[in-house]
Amino acid sequence: MNPYIDIVIRSVCVYFFMVIAFRIFGKKELSQLNAFDIVLILLISNAVQNAMVGSNVSLEGGIIAAFSLFVINIIFKKVVSKSKFLNKLVQSKPEILIHDGKIEFKTLARLGISSDELDEAIREHGVENYKQVKLAMLEINGSISVISGNENLIQTKHKRIHKTLSDLNN
Repeated sequence: MNPYIDIVIRSVCVYFFMVIAFRIFGKKELSQLNAFDIVLILLISNAVQNAMVGSNVSLEGGIIAAFSLFVINIIFKKVVSKSKFLNKLVQSKPEILIHDGKIEFKTLARLGISSDELDEAIREHGVENYKQVKLAMLEINGSISVISGNENLIQTKHKRIHKTLSDLNN
């Protein structure tokens, strides 16, 4: 077999393994990764490198592996977006973390979200206490969205902006 075709096949296999592994072992957005998650990703990338390129350590081999990963990623994303079955299989559903000021501890435990991570997400959305949260959701992209009961608070991902109703009308 052509050694470059072998690299493409190996890279595609590793790609699908990683998609399945991330689906099984949890979802987090890159901005929500902790030190343990980053170490794991770095070690996994090192572990699967040889599985993709084999004994070919040439520049061409590395470029072909990387190109294969980009191409399969584009194709897979398009196929998943068009197939309801694959979308359900690969994408998770949103999960309620807090509802009307009550934390869903079983959901947090099942998803592996610590109370510190939840508190941080709440603060990032400009809310001081979980009791002020109407709804907090773990979205399908791994981010945590928070809706508070404060009508004068426009919440963004990283900061809060106080505005009065008259400011909003102008």
